[in-house]
Amino acid sequence: MLYTSKRFTFLLTEQAIRWPVISALALAEQMDRLSSLSYLPSVRIGVIPLGAVTPRTPLNTFTIYDTSLVTIETSAGSLVLCDGQDVQSYSKEFEGYEESALFGEELRVRLAEWSAACRS
Repeated sequence: MLYTSKRFTFLLTEQAIRWPVISALALAEQMDRLSSLSYLPSVRIGVIPLGAVTPRTPLNTFTIYDTSLVTIETSAGSLVLCDGQDVQSYSKEFEGYEESALFGEELRVRLAEWSAACRS
C-alpha cells in the first residue's frame, strides 16, 4: 500500500551526492536510486547544483515537519524549534533553496550524467 497522504521534499547539494566516500560504482548506484525515487508521487527530490546561486549558504541540515516543528543538525548536536516564527523562517529559507534546485526530468538527466561519469 502506497501512502500518498503525506508529501516529502528532499533537497541535497551536488557536493553531497557526488562526494566520493564510497566506491564510484556504489556512488553511481545511489544516484540511480535517487533518480528512481524521484518518480514517486509523494516524493519530490531536488538537487542544488554546484555554482547555483542560493539565497544563503546552507550550513546545517534541517528538517521541517509541517508548520509546527523544525529540527536542525549541527556539529555539536541537534536543536528543536517549535515557535511558529522559527518554523516560518526555516520554511522561507527552504523555499529559497528550492528555487535554486533541479527537479523532475532536469534532475534525472543530471543524475544520469553523474552516474555515467562514475562508471567510466
